Amino acid sequence: MAKYKLQINNRSYQADVEPDTPLLWVLRDHLGLVGTKYGCGIAQCGACTIHLNGEATRSCMLPVSAVGSAKVTTIEGLSAKGDHPVQVAWNEVDVAQCGYCQAGQIMTAAAFLKKNPKPAPEEVDAAMQGNICRCGTYHRIREAVLVATTKRK
Repeated sequence: MAKYKLQINNRSYQADVEPDTPLLWVLRDHLGLVGTKYGCGIAQCGACTIHLNGEATRSCMLPVSAVGSAKVTTIEGLSAKGDHPVQVAWNEVDVAQCGYCQAGQIMTAAAFLKKNPKPAPEEVDAAMQGNICRCGTYHRIREAVLVATTKRK
């Protein structure tokens, strides 16, 4: 076991875990930040997406020992009031069905739009293709990401 000091959602946390513990499990099991979901465990579905220094990152395969001093943002830290432009657009477009993948989808979309604030529809599709939605709401996901480009925060 080792103690790790983590910067998550602009707060300091400590976790006493094994170095190879995936960040996902530190977030969920040790820190109670359960918005980030477990999907596949092999970084393929996107349910576990968080931001690591602003970059969309799969937390299920990222060992806590690799985080270092990086700033971690989870869905809980994206916006204190749930009013991030992507979250607002998600609600307006009524994207979620089961909702399981939505935190990861939103985190991926938010990081993408920070880099590309005015994407074409095909750019949205390319950016979001690594996130799986078992309900098949891809057309609404695309629409929400495009709607988010018109929102100001």
